Amino acid sequence: MTEVFPIILSGGGGTRLWPLSRLLYPKQYIDLGGETLFGECLDRLRALQGAQAKGLYELRPPIVVCNQEHRFLAASILRHKGWDTGAGADRAGLILEPEGRNTAPAVALAALAAGAAAKGDPLLLVLPSDHKIALPEVFAACVCQAVQAASSGLLLTFGVTPESPAAAYGYILQGRRLDGVWAVERFVEKPSVDAAEALLKQGGCFWNSGMFIFRASVFLEELRRLAPAVLAGAAAAWEKRSLDLDFIRVDADSFAAAPNLSIDYALMERTDKAAMLPLDAGWRDLGSWEAMGELAPGDDLGNSFQGDVELLDCSDTYIHAASRLVAGIGLRGMLVVESPDAVLVMPKGRGQEVKRLVDALKAENRVEAETHLLAHRPWGTYETLARGDRFQVKRILVRRGASLSLQLHHHRAEHWVVVRGTARVVLEDKEFLLSENQSVYIPVGSRHRLENPGRIDLELIEIQSGAYLGEDDIVRFQDDYGRFPDNE
Repeated sequence: MTEVFPIILSGGGGTRLWPLSRLLYPKQYIDLGGETLFGECLDRLRALQGAQAKGLYELRPPIVVCNQEHRFLAASILRHKGWDTGAGADRAGLILEPEGRNTAPAVALAALAAGAAAKGDPLLLVLPSDHKIALPEVFAACVCQAVQAASSGLLLTFGVTPESPAAAYGYILQGRRLDGVWAVERFVEKPSVDAAEALLKQGGCFWNSGMFIFRASVFLEELRRLAPAVLAGAAAAWEKRSLDLDFIRVDADSFAAAPNLSIDYALMERTDKAAMLPLDAGWRDLGSWEAMGELAPGDDLGNSFQGDVELLDCSDTYIHAASRLVAGIGLRGMLVVESPDAVLVMPKGRGQEVKRLVDALKAENRVEAETHLLAHRPWGTYETLARGDRFQVKRILVRRGASLSLQLHHHRAEHWVVVRGTARVVLEDKEFLLSENQSVYIPVGSRHRLENPGRIDLELIEIQSGAYLGEDDIVRFQDDYGRFPDNE
């Protein structure tokens, strides 16, 4: 029976959905109303398991390629969805990218991993983690149809039946009929609205979904033929891999040598094996605020909204309120996105420019480009409540049984006040328990550790003071999550 390895690409930063999406907490991991996009992608694999039960193929555990900064987020959601992680043929694989090099090198790593785990020459089902698919059963049926065509040696992509002349997507032009699928005549980069309208009028064109299915051997051979530097960099990085807890770390220098190319540029636009299968399953690529607005509930005036929103005399406007009431008066064709520490306001149609704005924030070393006030760590979360000259106040939540690293700070002192639960504190050569309303002072340069030995989450307030309060002022000596000597 043909083995199918789902390859989930989750390395993107999602900068076009700033301020909701941040570099250290991108859109695929954000709760968008009870679920994350990454979680929804994993849920779709359950629909594929139904086809496996019919004996059509053997679905193997997913291989996830993600940025090393997001590894604990990805692992947490995988486990929540019932997929074991770590080494072993029956567990999901988590491959860490040292840096983003686009989809071709990422899939090359996954293809090498699948080849090492497979019994034969497997199929790779490549799925970006930030898509919405309203009809997963229809998607699963389409995958079943694609398995046979891909097994014959085609590099198959899924072309989405277009609903409108969208300028935010690339297009695929349908060619001649093959065995149950169609050859790709050519790919069209994101066109203008007028050009997209012309494509729809001529017919036989589809949105480029960025999802693929092909044999690992065919993909790697075509990569060797058409983009050898991509394969060389990925293969060298894979050869020098190492295990870090449940994660697979590849060699950073080798991977950086791989050209930054998408699968489309590296292969699909150049190979004679490209084929397409139409998909009509309510697909959306949530790559802009305009796309988010299309999925939000709305009114008769073309407005759509999320959160606590009040509108007066507005039309064709989308407002996303994350933490407070957002009110609009007389807005026409606008996008407004509110988060606890930043607000984005722009006309509709300029959503693709948000990345430029984030790049400008990064150049100014603005913390709002990278992280939210609420930051996630493998042991829990911390939320910045206030910051000023030489002080910072945080609310820290430590999950039961979890602990922070044994560490010290060169530039700051800390004062912890327990709000809820029980804290075990290590301070130099002392170890003691703190209960609710008790506190401890951690001087500059003191080795210390915080643990939660209780049965409920530990909540405390941390007051930091000192000349430098950056998160990189941490020297780790022991850590349950393999984060030292670096500050990941």
